[in-house]
Order: sequence, then structure tokens, then C-alpha cells
Amino acid sequence: MKNHIIYRCTVLLASIFLLSNCKDYLDVVPDGVATTEIAFSNRTNAEKFFFGCYNYLPNVADYFNYPGFLGGDEILWCINWVTFSNSNGARIAQGQQNSNYPYQDYWDGANGGKRMWVGIRDCNILLENIDRVSDMYDWEKARWKAEVKFLKAYFHFFLMQLYGPIPIMDKNIEVNAPLEEVWVYRDPVDDVVEFIVRTLNEAVPDLPLEVEVTAEMGRISKPIATALKAKVLVWAASPLFNGSAPFYQNFKDDRGVQLVTLDNRPEAIQARWQRAAIAVKNAIDTCHLAGHQLYRFMRGYQVMSDNTALKYTLRGAVCERPINNNREIIWPDVHNNVSFQNYCMPKIYSYSGYMADMGAHIKIAENYYTHKGIPIDEDPDWDYDARYETMINSDDIAIWHEDYIGRNETTAKLNFYREPRFYAHLGFDRGIYELLALQENELVIRNRVGEAHGMATYSDHIVGGYFIKKMVSIRNPVITSSPNPYRFSIPIIRLADLYLLYAEALNESKDTPDNEVYRWVDSIRYRAGLNGVVASWQLSSNQGKPAYKEGMREIIKRERIIELSFEGERPFDLRRWLDAEQYSNEPMRGWNYQGREIEDYYTVRTYISNRNFTYKDYLWPIRKSTLTVNDNLVQNPGW
Repeated sequence: MKNHIIYRCTVLLASIFLLSNCKDYLDVVPDGVATTEIAFSNRTNAEKFFFGCYNYLPNVADYFNYPGFLGGDEILWCINWVTFSNSNGARIAQGQQNSNYPYQDYWDGANGGKRMWVGIRDCNILLENIDRVSDMYDWEKARWKAEVKFLKAYFHFFLMQLYGPIPIMDKNIEVNAPLEEVWVYRDPVDDVVEFIVRTLNEAVPDLPLEVEVTAEMGRISKPIATALKAKVLVWAASPLFNGSAPFYQNFKDDRGVQLVTLDNRPEAIQARWQRAAIAVKNAIDTCHLAGHQLYRFMRGYQVMSDNTALKYTLRGAVCERPINNNREIIWPDVHNNVSFQNYCMPKIYSYSGYMADMGAHIKIAENYYTHKGIPIDEDPDWDYDARYETMINSDDIAIWHEDYIGRNETTAKLNFYREPRFYAHLGFDRGIYELLALQENELVIRNRVGEAHGMATYSDHIVGGYFIKKMVSIRNPVITSSPNPYRFSIPIIRLADLYLLYAEALNESKDTPDNEVYRWVDSIRYRAGLNGVVASWQLSSNQGKPAYKEGMREIIKRERIIELSFEGERPFDLRRWLDAEQYSNEPMRGWNYQGREIEDYYTVRTYISNRNFTYKDYLWPIRKSTLTVNDNLVQNPGW
């Protein structure tokens, strides 16, 4: 009994604490107690609460704490700067995740994680109280309800991606509820999926097809909601949750409820993919109806080559604003990404107060195709074994590389004869770095010690040798002495993502890939200046690869890794595919940033090698103290 009283007091105090932290969105009565009566007494107060629900969305521009960035295996940070090396994401990337005090803890809202359960609670409060507001039109109430239902669904989905089975919180628990209601259980993943899908289905009819680009950017629309539903069902069909993972055999709670399905029959898995394919196609159709399309850079007065214009297209798909003709982004993140850009940008300004400290490493550079649109180890004419050697961009090859590599400059063979996305997404030593403001003055990156863009200080340099050009706006000014990045919205979902998800779902739901599967992959490849899959692989050492399901699966995965690079998707994809153990344990290697001479700089060094990603890392740990408070919760396998 004493323990029960202590627990009830803990719940009450926690509830009071949570309410007190909503002061920006709740009016407070004189005695300091927040009340829903005041919060929903009129439209003005209700609007504050409504937008407060949006504040719980994870910040995609937060490279330290968003799970798609430093915690993955794609971005290598300045290992000598403690601010980066001690960040939550970097600690995860170095294999330091733990269950005592988890990093990027989105379950309890600690160590950089958002308080997702509080966000869900606030969504439920609004849904329960918005009808009390008298000075609002019914259509506006319906729209707010729909948006908040979406947010509630998304918060559940985000938690599911990290933790797998989670409690479904469709209604808030009263503080004076009996203990059997307070001590919630985790619901099986399939039940969570059905709840999310049902909630999104309820939301879609009252959402607008489009939102005002300037006044409402970031608010939820029909395309966003249908796209999220598609992604939820893709996750449900993917190996992590479709019965393929071997480490969930004993993943049960104390009631004996199996928390992740064990039904791995081929017909059951195929049915999941068929359902996902229908949802993704519906999302694509909805997006097309709203005017979304793959982005293409529209030349104005600028004089440029076709190759340069293509690089602007491939970067602009991410870093161009909707007002600049970018209709590809379906759901933009509206957080400030100025710091993100600064840390990715070469030192092209005289001001010394900003640092280029986030870059890609050699493994990521190797992911991109050759100029034939095939992997570098499948192109019989590309010298794969000599890729770490150097070569001069001499006159006999300079014509092909004139928009990519400085003439008569020496760089790694790895950087020659690559696909356009390689040159659009990555900046490298002796590579050409394009910005609209630099159009008349070509900028060649010089990244060796003592040169303009090389190591400035012990804690001011990229380590892996590749600048993340893709995440830097093409419209950044260069006439200022210090960086003043042109802000854009990092996409949470864009159309290319859906096209590739549809190809994946179709491929998995069929026995053999067909032209419809190729069509959606090829639409991305054509935009990237490449031939289609079948034609490209005719030049490969593995010509038959696109003709069978497993081969096409590998191709689609590679396309997603390339097309969506540095957008925060890769760590999630590697986990849902059960591929993270293969990729995340590979060392992060780069060129020797301390090298001054060519032969010193182009020496491959290993910078991170202690990740040790195992089966337990596919789902993140719940803090041990949280499990102590509610012993109906069970820990994820391996933790």
C-alpha cells in the first residue's frame, strides 16, 4: 500500500510538472494552476494550445539529437572538437548507447529527445476540449482536429520507429485512475500500426489538399497525411517488423503477449507489402493532385552548362524553397537550419567564427554510381582496385570533368567518372563547388593543410574528406565576410522518397520485378541524368541483376541510400531493412586531413571503428528507472 501511495504521488507531481511546462500555451489562473477552461475559453487561447502541439515535432535540423544524423553511419564529425564528440548522436555512433541514461531519449524526453508522450497528451487534451470554444467556425475546428489527429499519429509512429511496441495512448489517463490503468502495457507493433492508420484515416477528410506556402508552411495537408500512412505501412511490411527478425522470439510482456509478430510466412509478408503498395500509390496520386512533382532547376539570366544546371536540380530538390518552384517537398521541417548549413560549408568566407565540422566519409562516397549509373564495383571499365590512388584531370579527360573537377588538378581516382549526384551532393579536394553567386568565378575546393579550405585549427575541419554540399543552399551569398545562409526547410518527406517506396513495395509484393517497378526507380534516375535500370545494368558485370527480385531489392536500396543521402533517412532505412549490423559496424574512414602534400593527404585513415552495432540496437532502450516505475513495461531485447 505504501508503494502504491508513493506511486500515485509521483504520477500527480509529474502531471503538475508537465502542465507547468506548457505556460506558453496555457493561460494560468491566479493560484498558478493551469486549466483547460481558460485554455479553451476562446479562439486566441485555443490557438496557442493548438500550435503548442506542433512544438513536440522532432527537430530534423538538430544534427546532435535527431536520430537520422550523427547517430548513424553517414556523417562523420570533427573528432577533435569535444562539442561534437560528446554530443548525443556522436556517442550513439561510437557505440555508447545505454539503458541507464539513454542518449536521444524520446521516450522520457531526455538527453536531446523530445517529450513525445507529453505531445500525445496535449493532442488528446485539444481533441477533448476544442468543441468548447464558442468563437470558432465548425470547419476550422474540424481542420484543427484533423491536424492534431495527424500529430498524435505521427508521435506514435516516431516512437514506434525507435522503440517498436509502444503503449497506444488514444485517451489520457486521469491522475486519480486506478493503478491497473496507470501501469500501461506496451501494445504489439501490429496494433500500433492499425491505430496509427485508423487515426490518419479519420484525419484525412478534413485536411486541405494544399496549404498557403508562406503563411501555413509546415501545417498538415492531405498529401502529408497520406504519405505518412504509406510510410507506416511500409515499416509494418519491412523485415524489422514483418516476422523476419530472429531476435523477437521471446519478446513478450508478463501477460504472454507477443509484441512483434513471428508470422514470417511468405504469403503473409507479401500481403503486407501489397497493402503498403496500395497506400503508397494513393499517397503519390494525392500528391500529384495537389501539384507536387519532381523538382527541376529553372534557369534565369544565369549562363551555365547543362551539367551545372543538373547539379542545381539535384541539390535544389532538397535545399530550394517552395516559392522557388520546388514542389517536390511534401512535408517541410520549419526549424532553423542555419547552423546545419554552416557546419557543412567549406570556408569560403573570411570570418573565422564558423567551422566546417560535418562531412561525409569514403564509404559514403563509394555508395554513388559511376557515370554509367552502376555501382563502382560492378563497372568493368572503372578501376575499382585503384580507387584510392590519385590522378590528374589532364586535358584528355578534362572535357568530361570540366564542370566537376578543376582542370589539371590532382585528386583521388575515386572522384573521377562518377554520376551527377556524386558531384551535386559532395564537395571534395579539387572538386568544383557551385553557388549561384559564384557563377562568374568558379570555386575549386582546396582541402589540404595550408590551403583555403583545409584544416584551419585542430577543431576546425572536416575529417572524412567530403563536404556535404547537398545540405547547403545554392543561393547562399558570398559577398559577405561571414556566412549568412539562405534558409530552407529540410524535407521530412519529399516525392522522390515516395516513388522509391512504391518501387520497393511493388518489388516485394511480386514474384518478379516488372516494368512498373522499373518505372518508378527510373523516374528518379532520369532526373539524375542516368539511364534506366535495365539499360544501365547491361553495361554491368552483373547484367541480370534487375531481372530478379533479390537483385532489384538491392538496386532499390542503393537508390534510396544515394537519392536521400544526408536527409536523415538512411539510419531508419538500415534498421527497417535489418541491414544496420552490416553497414553500421564498418569503420568510418577518410583522407588524411592533416596531409599537406598530395601523397600525404590521399592516405586513407580510419577515424571511427568501435561502433559494435548488434541486434539490440535495432530498437532503442527504455530507461531502467522508467521500467522500475511501471513494471508492466518490458525492456527491448538485448538491453
